[in-house]
Amino acid sequence: MTTEEDAALKQPPAEATAATRTLQSADILSILKMLPHRYPFLMVDRIIDMDGDDSCIGLKNVTYNEPHFMGHFPGQPVMPGVLLIEGMAQTAGALCVAARIAKESPSIVYLMTIDAAKFRKPVVPGDTVEYHVRKVRNRGNIWKFHCEAMVAGAKVAEADISAMLVDE
Repeated sequence: MTTEEDAALKQPPAEATAATRTLQSADILSILKMLPHRYPFLMVDRIIDMDGDDSCIGLKNVTYNEPHFMGHFPGQPVMPGVLLIEGMAQTAGALCVAARIAKESPSIVYLMTIDAAKFRKPVVPGDTVEYHVRKVRNRGNIWKFHCEAMVAGAKVAEADISAMLVDE
């Protein structure tokens, strides 16, 4: 047996590697290193279940003291839909950058398109939004994701988002 054959036998099968893959997470300090956004425009507090660059779940704890609730809407606070889209995009962007940090220098992510956006239920203070992000495809520096925002297991919004990574 050659050295190459011996090394190939020591590698676990692809399905075993996928089955034993460790899911990663990112706390707020890691997110701040990956994204240029800051308060009050950072729309994701933590990222869990990062599966390489394939998928992840971003978490946002919605609180009454966020500035957009002063005018949207007084007496009936509802998180603006565009901020739900932004949260999904930020979660997807962090996933892109996290995948590249291990290989290359970090990049900045620019939102390119938003397609098939739908808003199903209002998000209010006290809710925890889960941004479920799944990579649809990646070609070069262009990434496309299907995203769903969930609160307590119910879908509140969804969109298909495209982004471009640009080297700093």
